[in-house]
Amino acid sequence: MKTVFHLDASMRTLNSATRTLSQEIIEKLAVTQVIRRDLAADPVPQLDAEWIDANTTAVADRTDTQKQQLLLSDSLVKEIIDSDILVIAVPIYNFGVPAALKAWIDQVCRAGVSFHYTENGPEGLLKNKRAILAIASGGVPIDSPVDYATPYMRQFLNFIGIDNIEVIAADAMAIDADSLTRAKEKVAALAA
Repeated sequence: MKTVFHLDASMRTLNSATRTLSQEIIEKLAVTQVIRRDLAADPVPQLDAEWIDANTTAVADRTDTQKQQLLLSDSLVKEIIDSDILVIAVPIYNFGVPAALKAWIDQVCRAGVSFHYTENGPEGLLKNKRAILAIASGGVPIDSPVDYATPYMRQFLNFIGIDNIEVIAADAMAIDADSLTRAKEKVAALAA
């Protein structure tokens, strides 16, 4: 049995193309175990100086307060570790990812936890996982020169060790009325 981590990053809880697509992906995968995180309902805090100090302190030297500051981050990384497939709903806001998604990414990228440094540079530690990105935009074509969200998400996933990445995109929906329909057709054709 495969476990799916389902992350919704749209601040719209109704009429959200990414929420619709990501839910259809979950249904297409026909999984029974889903770890769900909704950044609109349960936002993740931005990093602050205390968090950064705790994270950069050696594990053996961390105070109880520092350990407490990293508990949420530890649980966010564990949600990925415990999953075989990640389904991430990514709306494009002003050419990039929403601030809530960036905050989640900042909490997940942890040296020694989700990646480590080697003599050849950083290496992701969360390998052998599949990621499916459900991306939607009003006017930005996916992978165009003004799409900073899709390449960023690929880079983030590669950075933590995930290189099996599929993109289901409903892009430039304000310009192309059939974009969401085509994206749903791609969901229907997904391999489970």
